[in-house]
Amino acid sequence: MKKAYMTFYSLVFGIISLSAQAISPGALPLQSGWEHANYELTDKQQIEAFESLIKKADAIKKQSPQQPDVLIWRGIIYASYAGIKGGLSALSMAKTAKADLEKAIEIDKQALNGSAYTTLGTLYYKVPGWPLGFGDKATAEKLLKNALRLNPQGIDSNYFYALFLMDEKHYKQAESYLLFAKKAAPRADRPLADKGRLLEIDKALAEVSTHMNDQIDANTAN
Repeated sequence: MKKAYMTFYSLVFGIISLSAQAISPGALPLQSGWEHANYELTDKQQIEAFESLIKKADAIKKQSPQQPDVLIWRGIIYASYAGIKGGLSALSMAKTAKADLEKAIEIDKQALNGSAYTTLGTLYYKVPGWPLGFGDKATAEKLLKNALRLNPQGIDSNYFYALFLMDEKHYKQAESYLLFAKKAAPRADRPLADKGRLLEIDKALAEVSTHMNDQIDANTAN
């Protein structure tokens, strides 16, 4: 279980960055706190920062229980912390993230340019399926496609759908979405997020290229 969630964290929430859109005052400290914990801290300091951030997210949600971007960021924080901690508690935190993201979609599916769909879709294909968790590939694909419909030009919506396609071994399709994501317009208010995402895209493109070359070699050998 711990290994599964560590993989989930490193692939999905290591450098997640939401699409540029106005963010509420309540969500801002969650966004900045997450960026500090995720980008600038490691090991024990990172764990302690996320534990503090969890408490802050809980308190802000109590103050603004119907604010979709607060719910989205609380969901991301819980999902990230699940990946760091691992173990049986990770599933409980992933379920909390799922509930927040579903609530955000119910209130306003377009909040943060549909980022709840992107994050929730990724949860669905990274979390183990029944009986351990709620993971489901068909649901994941539906959610990720919804994210693309809401934000077809977005760097994140294209990147995370590409990762799903890679997981399904559809490497050529994944490559096209990665290349499209790489050309997305930069977000003036999120330079660190864009820099990190572009590095992840390059890493994914290299992986896709390796897999496609392996497939060519296998076909040639046959």
